[in-house]
Amino acid sequence: MRSSAWFVASCALILCTLRMIGGAKGQRQCSETDYYYEYTECDSTGSRWRVAIPQKTGACTGLPDPVRGTECTFSCEAGEFLEMSAQECTQCAAGSYSLGSGIRFDQWDSMPAGFSSLATSLENGPRGDDRLTCNSSSWVPQGNYLESNRDECTVSLIYAVHLKKQGSVSFDYQYPDNNLLFEFFIQNDQCQEMDQSTDTKWLKLTNHGEWATHTVNLKSGTNILYWRTGGVLMGTKVVKPVLLKNVQIEGVAYTSECFPCKPGMFSRVPGSSMCEPCPRDTYSGHGASSCTPCNTSTQYAAEGSAACKDRPPCSKKDYFQFHTACDHEGKTQVIYRWIEPKICLEGVTGAETLPPSGEREPCPPCNPGFYNNDTATCSPCPPGTYSDGMKPCKQCPASTEPTLGYEYKWWNILPSNMKTSCFNVGNSKCDSMNGWEVAGDHIQSGTGSSDNDYLILNIHVPGFKLPTSMSSHSGTEFGRITFEFETVCTADCELYFMMDVNRKSTTVVESWERSKTRQTYTHIMTKNASVSYTWAFQRTNQPSDIRRYVNDVARIYSISVSNAVDGVSSGCRACALSTQPSSSTCVPCPPGHYIETRTSQCTECPPNTYLVSHTTPGPDACKPCGPGSKSDKDHTRCYSDCHFTHTEGNTTLTFDFSLLGSVGSLMNGPSFTSKGTKYFHHFNISLCGEQGQLAVCRDNVTDLSIADSQREKGEGANAVKTFICQSTIIPASGRGFHTALSSQSINLADTFLGATVDDTLNGIRARPELYPQTSKKVPDVNFYFRSLEATSSCESGRSAVVTLRCNPEKSTKGELSVPSQCPAGTCDGCTFHFLWESSGACPTCTERDYHRIEGACKGGHQDLLYVWTEPKLCMGGVTLPEKKTLPCEGMEFWIRLGAGLGAFTAVMLVSLTCYFWKKNKRLEYKYSRLVMSANKECEMPGADSCAVMEGENEGDMEDEVVYTKPSLLGKLKAIASKGNGEKYENVQLNSSHSKALVWS
Repeated sequence: MRSSAWFVASCALILCTLRMIGGAKGQRQCSETDYYYEYTECDSTGSRWRVAIPQKTGACTGLPDPVRGTECTFSCEAGEFLEMSAQECTQCAAGSYSLGSGIRFDQWDSMPAGFSSLATSLENGPRGDDRLTCNSSSWVPQGNYLESNRDECTVSLIYAVHLKKQGSVSFDYQYPDNNLLFEFFIQNDQCQEMDQSTDTKWLKLTNHGEWATHTVNLKSGTNILYWRTGGVLMGTKVVKPVLLKNVQIEGVAYTSECFPCKPGMFSRVPGSSMCEPCPRDTYSGHGASSCTPCNTSTQYAAEGSAACKDRPPCSKKDYFQFHTACDHEGKTQVIYRWIEPKICLEGVTGAETLPPSGEREPCPPCNPGFYNNDTATCSPCPPGTYSDGMKPCKQCPASTEPTLGYEYKWWNILPSNMKTSCFNVGNSKCDSMNGWEVAGDHIQSGTGSSDNDYLILNIHVPGFKLPTSMSSHSGTEFGRITFEFETVCTADCELYFMMDVNRKSTTVVESWERSKTRQTYTHIMTKNASVSYTWAFQRTNQPSDIRRYVNDVARIYSISVSNAVDGVSSGCRACALSTQPSSSTCVPCPPGHYIETRTSQCTECPPNTYLVSHTTPGPDACKPCGPGSKSDKDHTRCYSDCHFTHTEGNTTLTFDFSLLGSVGSLMNGPSFTSKGTKYFHHFNISLCGEQGQLAVCRDNVTDLSIADSQREKGEGANAVKTFICQSTIIPASGRGFHTALSSQSINLADTFLGATVDDTLNGIRARPELYPQTSKKVPDVNFYFRSLEATSSCESGRSAVVTLRCNPEKSTKGELSVPSQCPAGTCDGCTFHFLWESSGACPTCTERDYHRIEGACKGGHQDLLYVWTEPKLCMGGVTLPEKKTLPCEGMEFWIRLGAGLGAFTAVMLVSLTCYFWKKNKRLEYKYSRLVMSANKECEMPGADSCAVMEGENEGDMEDEVVYTKPSLLGKLKAIASKGNGEKYENVQLNSSHSKALVWS
């Protein structure tokens, strides 16, 4: 900071130089219009100087000398300004205003001085040509407000202010679309971000057409304010821009002038701290202290107008119809009425006249749960009774109880728990009669004051009350809202269905663009809370102040809300009775029990079934779980216990998927939008386990109404807790945001249908052709899921298939992937496909998965080893048996045994050879003797025998030899006879003479 002495010396030098220059040129003396006053920076003693600054350098001479200024802590009150020449606070004149120690920006015909709009260049996309696409993106002044960009570029609105003391900044905004991110943060003069809590940095969503106010405290010194927006555009949907107005900053020490009232505003008395809008049919210019009336016979002006407009001829767009309330005769009629305020002229050329009222007709029936007892209005049935709307109320029979809720299908008058309104985009509310209009069998959107107005219909449900028999159930649906609607449009109309839970944050549940045929939509409420359901219809998203598309309309034919705590009864529901014989009081059933209609007793659902609470009582209320699944103990849902068994032929495979972990995550991409914004899809998958192990996805920028601890648990309007969920992640780099952004969390699977190796289940088809094929023997296991929430593009809700594949090369946790052909996880937007490859997805090991290897026998011992069959396609289960060592006979023993047997065989062969050789010699000898004897003594035939020659031994003489050529059979018999102890061979000779020698 400069010291005052140095500053005075510098000023004196400047003044002397100017006087010398002026004297040399003969310049004129400065008047009060040639300069203005400013204070110097405060020095260390808290002092400052007032100096005169020329409007144009060198235009005149003789500027006033610097004088000591007021104390640095000096400030003026609201409605006053600091008159610098006298250094005193002075009241603002009529037609102007002052905040005293603050400044306000409420006129946006052009960008006010000090504000700048800066677009951040996008990160390069895959083609590298997206660097310059955001040059045309900026905040745009629209008269009463600033409008942000509608594209995905990141654009910052910047304003720098120096505060003399602690202050604050407040502003009004509209932020209806979470496809556009909106943050507000503050930096100091060193470009360091100030400490801010999350709820002051990220702005909460607002209802369509409504303005919210945001206030943040500021520190003394320089504060640089940033309003930053950036789109998250995943399709062709047109986003709603952020609107900003009435920026007010407190904490400046003073204002040296008053701000004139903008056109359409005025301040009638001096010392005003704000200006008022001119009443209807009046106008005002810049800095007005009063408003000028219009010529109402030919002109009109809306509230806060800067000029009068000519009244147009009346047309069909200037009136609407409605049904009168039923009179005492039960009659109603259609009446036409001019839209207020009426701005058209009737008695001119081409003007339409107001149609006459229709004929009186019988009133439509009362809605279910109401009755008409000869009065002009329908009254709700007393507690414990019911009615279909056309008959008197009746008492519910024994063993039943009345159902509670709303069911509106006749629209003679607007129900008491419903409200209708109209919000103009740039201003405040329009006339409530221009919101939604009853039309007998439906209710339809009204005319509005302009085409881009939001026409609002709201119904508030203070809470839900389950039927007595279901009151003890937890984790089930508490109620559901169902409505039938259609839209008929020629422009870019859109119908929004929104929900505000516990009056914290409004979120869009579903929306429909352009014309839609008559259809039904259902939303399930999964927790007991106060909720407001809102329908908002907008004919066009483009700025408009006229009614061009008045014939574009949205119609709602029926609305029903079940289990509403303040509802009426349209029927009776069976309930369970107490076991006491004399009791006829309905009692709650334990969780997972249905009502047996024959006995009126609570009966537990069979194993592995889940109870559907909104169905009729009886056994059919228990639905069987799918294959590979089981029900929780309360029979509220089915889940997988991480175990799966598959049998094919004689082989049974058992899987234990608990090795994969409780929740798996996948971030695919990156992907790029049409302008190059990088984004990722982040999926959380809970494959198996009960409700406490579900996956959680949450938005970190728009769900600010709950504590961080609740957000971590998956609580809050924008948090999703289910089996499979998806979030859109935008990285911090390249977008100007200070952290990675998570938004657009959606539910992909809240119901587990079953696990099977088949490719189809309950109409959902797995697509194995999307993944690389595998030739392994272990089949893929498909987990099938479905979401019960219907969307505009998926009438049956979204579905998902998680394919588990055994891959021993992966870790136990494994790796998730999506098909390469569908990088977003889905090819049609409704069915999502995931592949989870892991060694933990392999079946449990059994004895057939390993084999035995026998080692060599060494030292009389042999090792038996057990190894896994390769490739190993199993996990866990049995373990390999330990190595075994067994005694064995070595090779030397068998060699010795073989040598011994060989020697014995050789000896036997030699002995047999010698024996048969000797035998052969004896036979040869005998043969030779016979031959010799035959030649000598028996040369001539006739003798019957041959005598034994003298000298032959007795044994030889006893031999009677008859010789024939021996046969093989004879040889064998001979060998056998030797074993019987015979010493001699007898060979029978065949002859016709018993004692003759026969040769053959």
